Amino acid sequence: MSRTARLFQLMQALRSGPSPKTSAQLAQDLGVSARTVHRDIDALRGLGAVIDGEAGFGFTLIEDATLPPLGFTDDELEALVLGLREVQLIGDPALSDAAGAALRKLQGRLPHRQSHRLSHAVLTATRFDRPAAPSIEVADLRQATWDERVVEFDYTDAKGDDTQRRVSPLSIVYMDHASVLLSWCHLRRDFRVFRLDRMRAMSVTQDSFRPNRVPLLREALAKIRAEREAKDQESQS
Repeated sequence: MSRTARLFQLMQALRSGPSPKTSAQLAQDLGVSARTVHRDIDALRGLGAVIDGEAGFGFTLIEDATLPPLGFTDDELEALVLGLREVQLIGDPALSDAAGAALRKLQGRLPHRQSHRLSHAVLTATRFDRPAAPSIEVADLRQATWDERVVEFDYTDAKGDDTQRRVSPLSIVYMDHASVLLSWCHLRRDFRVFRLDRMRAMSVTQDSFRPNRVPLLREALAKIRAEREAKDQESQS
């Protein structure tokens, strides 16, 4: 393996998985000695890469605009194209536009062979029945979820009953026939799922539930899995 190829693989290894990575881990990944890893890290730093850490503590690559572009294998590229085209079909308007822009950026920045491969990708995505269009600004809901802000909205359930809800948004899930919000409902004092096409007049409050989104989301997913397993066991008995 040439030194250039080894340096590139070292950057890929630093980018992949949890950080920091020890020289022993990197050496095992690359099939070289720990001493070679230390020399290569010094070389990357000399080329402008920002790598935090030192021997004995592990290394973390700090992404920087001066770093060479991230490369993709052909399978990784196919996966990206398939995923972005799926987002174009099921995402809210802002995400659909963003997926198209991301595809165009990939097209313009990939090496010629892979750019051609992207244009004529074997895999694609199509849907004859798209999820119902959301009746709220999903971009605002996504931002509120990131910011861990409580949101309020009017909601019409499957029976046609109207309620006013105040929730802590945890995650937006794009399903086959509907896009839904997984949340902690302040009215029901429990986790609830709301269809985006049945939500109206949403407003983002200044009330924060930081830093509880991630632990609440874990708890909600664990509850959903447990309920699903219980239903499966009931159906098999």
